[in-house]
This record gives sequence, C-alpha cells and structure tokens, in this order.
Amino acid sequence: MIMSKKHMPKVLISDAMDPIAEKILIENKIDVDVFTDLSDEKLLEIISNYEGLIVRSATKVTRQVIEKTNNLKIIGRAGAGVDNIDLVAAKEKKIIVMNTPGGNTNATAEHTLALLLALSRKIPKGNQSTHEGLWEKKKLKGNEIKGKTIGIIGFGNVGKRFAEICYALGLKILINSKTFANYKNDFPNFKSVDLDTILSESDIISFHCKPNADGKSIISANELDLMKNESLIINTARGNLVSEKDLFQALSAGKLKGAAIDVFNEEPAKKNILFGLENVILTPHIAASTEEAQIIVAEMVANQFADYFNDNKIVNEVI
Repeated sequence: MIMSKKHMPKVLISDAMDPIAEKILIENKIDVDVFTDLSDEKLLEIISNYEGLIVRSATKVTRQVIEKTNNLKIIGRAGAGVDNIDLVAAKEKKIIVMNTPGGNTNATAEHTLALLLALSRKIPKGNQSTHEGLWEKKKLKGNEIKGKTIGIIGFGNVGKRFAEICYALGLKILINSKTFANYKNDFPNFKSVDLDTILSESDIISFHCKPNADGKSIISANELDLMKNESLIINTARGNLVSEKDLFQALSAGKLKGAAIDVFNEEPAKKNILFGLENVILTPHIAASTEEAQIIVAEMVANQFADYFNDNKIVNEVI
C-alpha cells in the first residue's frame, strides 16, 4: 500500500529577521521561503502560495493582500505592534494574527533611555562638534534627569520596564494608562494620573501606548500648550501619537526644549517636517533593533507557527 505524503505547510518570511526563524520552521517540517524587500505587486502575485506569512514592520499586509488569497491561515508579526496588518480584513477571512509581545521589551526601553540621556546631555551635538575640532564646552551644558518628573503614557511591557528604569535612576513617575489599575499594587511608587496632569506636571513625557483607533494624534497643539516650557518629548511607540506638524511648531517656537523620535507618521521617513531641527534627535525606528531582541522575536514567532501547524495550538493571538 502506498502511503500518501503528509502535507507540508508553506510559510513566507517577507521581512529581514534572524535566520533562527527559518531554522526552527524547517526543523518542524514547515516549508519556508524567505523573500525580503518584495514590492506590493510581487507580494500580491505570490501570497496565494502560502498558508503562513511572517513579517516585521516593513511588509504592509493590506486588505488587498488578504483578499487575494484563500490559502493563508496565519499571519505572524515578529514584534509587538500589528498596525501594518489589516486586522479587520484578516478577521473577516478567519485568518489568525499573532504577535510576540515582550520579545523586544528591554531593547525598546533601553533605546528610550538612550534617547532621553542623549537629549538631556546634548550628546549628538557634542559628538558632531568635537569631531569637527570645535571644543564647544560652554555651549553644551546639559541637564540631569535625577529628580525630574516623567510622565509615561501607556503601561504595557515597555512602559513598565522603562518606568522601572526611570525610578531606579531617581525620577518621579506619573502613569497615564487604562490598565494601570491592574498593576498598581505592584508599583506603589508610581502615581496614576489623567492626561492633563501628565501634560502639566511632567518635565519629560514618553510614549509607550497604542495609537487611537481613529488614527488621530493623542498630542496636538492644544495638549502641547499644557506642557511645561523646557519639557522634553520622547516617542518610541508609534508614529503620529504626537502631531508632527504641531510638534514642529512647538519646538520652533521654543515652547518645548527638545524631542527624541524613533517612529514617524510615514515610514520610511525620507522627508519629514522635523528634519533639520537642532533640538530634535531622530532615529529610524530602531528601538527594538538589537541583536538580542531580534533573536528572541524570531524564535518566538517561529515556535508559535510550529505550535499552530503541528499541534493546532494558537499562542499570542491578536484579538
């Protein structure tokens, strides 16, 4: 009797990630193609060949992509944010979407701290001017963060980790989050406040939250007007949480002392209104980009796919 060959599920990895993901999938009898930098047209052309799709932030899994295929069963995001995936369209076609929460928590929190320190101590300007032989000691007087009040908007994995780091460094912690009540007994030294209080009392505001459902900025001109003069804004969460146009105006007018931004309304950010401002540090969405974090999220998503295809087990589904 001839035994039929067991079907081997096929998965596309469409964004660059650590090769451990491909290795784990192959070890679990899952066929894998790794095609990065696909055009939108090419992705549409080949997506029907796959039952699984693994992405990071570059691939845009649009409604058009999802409706193009009847074979796709699962989409995995090697990372936490899934705003590059049309969740409504996926749900309509009963496609499972999963992410890897916590995998890049420490990396993002450390990058946020690095931006805060660089901004407070004028490190980018100091580096550039010293390379130019200018020795501008008198122009580069910075500020210490110890004793300052930091307002943290959002209290997920990254918000918690960053708050813990800031508290250890001697900052006063204010939290604005709908979920903080679930953890307040574990963080008795953190104070839960409303958004207006965060804006009016903080020396530093850092974003670690999801975007509004309607896509509107959380902070625009009216909110910026409530902030202290000489305050700082840091955003390593999602683009457009702070209106870029209104932030530009506040910084240009000297209303704020500075900002450090890792995420943008349009990415890749080839043009942006914030480019060229002296009191702004910009990085290209690299808060989660450490060797350690990329290995963790690649392992996580690959193991989750193996659990699904081999054991019909769903881990970290995005609802």
